[in-house]
Amino acid sequence: MPRVRLGQNLEVSAIGLGCMGMAEFYGVPDEAESIRTIHGAIDRGMDFLDTADMYGAGLSEEIVGKALSGGHRERVTLATKCGLVRTADGVRIDGRPEHVARAVDASLRRLRTDHIDLYYLHRVDPDVPVEESVGAMAELVRAGKVRHLGLSEAGTRTITAAHAVHPLTAVQTEYSLASRNPERAILPTVRRLGIGFVAYSPFSRGLLSGEIADTRLGADDLRRGLPRFSEENLPHNLDLVTRIHTLAADHGWSPARFALAWLVAQGVVPIPGAQTRTHMAENASAGAIRLPAQVLRAVDELVPAGAFAGERFPEHLLAIVQED
Repeated sequence: MPRVRLGQNLEVSAIGLGCMGMAEFYGVPDEAESIRTIHGAIDRGMDFLDTADMYGAGLSEEIVGKALSGGHRERVTLATKCGLVRTADGVRIDGRPEHVARAVDASLRRLRTDHIDLYYLHRVDPDVPVEESVGAMAELVRAGKVRHLGLSEAGTRTITAAHAVHPLTAVQTEYSLASRNPERAILPTVRRLGIGFVAYSPFSRGLLSGEIADTRLGADDLRRGLPRFSEENLPHNLDLVTRIHTLAADHGWSPARFALAWLVAQGVVPIPGAQTRTHMAENASAGAIRLPAQVLRAVDELVPAGAFAGERFPEHLLAIVQED
C-alpha cells in the first residue's frame, strides 16, 4: 500500500478503512468478522482507521479498540470524531469545549488507548464559534491525549478560522465521482493551507460500486430518503454509473477499485467502509492502480462534475454541512 502525507507531516496509507458500518447502518453487525477485517487491513498496509463516537453510540469505537488490543495499536493511525450526540429524537450537534473534553475521555476508554492520532470535530456547531471548539481540541493536543486535529464537513471560512487557532491535519468531507462539490472551493483551500483531505463515502453509498443494479430499492432501504436515489433521479444516475463501469471494465478494473483509484489520483485519501475481509481486500488493491491521464480525461467527458442528479442529503441534513 502506498503511503501519503496529510497536513503536519502525518503519514497514512493511501487508502484507509472506514469503520462506521461495523456498528450500524449496513445490516447486522458481525463483531468477529469486523475484527478480522481490521487485522487483515493492517496486514495489507491499510492502516489508517476511521471511526467516531457517534457510530453505533460508541460501538464502532469499542470494536476498533478490541481489534487493536494485543499489540496492534502502534501499527495504525487512529482517527475518531466528536461533536455529534445521539438522542432519543436523533442526533444533535455539540461543539462546546466542555463536551469536547468529556467526549475524548470516553473515546479513549472505548478505543483502549492513551492517545488518538487524528481527532475530528464531526460537525461544526452553529451555536459555538469554531475557534472555541478547536481551542478545546488544541488543549487535548497539549495534554497528550490527541496528536492531530481535523474538521468534518466544514466550509472554507470555517477551515481557515480553525487553522488559525491550531494547524489542521485533515478535513474530511464526502467526495466521489458522484459528489464533486469539494472541487469548487474546499479542495483549493486545504491545498493552499497545507491541510490533507480525507474522502468519505467514496462509493456514494453503493451507487458507484455496483451494489445497486436497478431502480427498485427495498422498502426499508435508508437510501430511499436520499434525493440521489429518488424515483426521479436514480434512473438517470444509474445511466451515468453504467458509463463509469464500462470505462473501468475496458481497463480490467472493478467499479469499486476504479472509484477509489480516481480519488487517489485527485490527491486525497479515501476511507471506504468494509464489513468483510473480501470487500476490504478489493478496496486495498486499488492502491496499486495509477490511472493514466487519458482515463482521467475520459471520466470528465463521460461524467463531468455536476452530472449526477439530486443532492447527497435531504434538506434537513444539508443544513448541518458546509458545502463551500
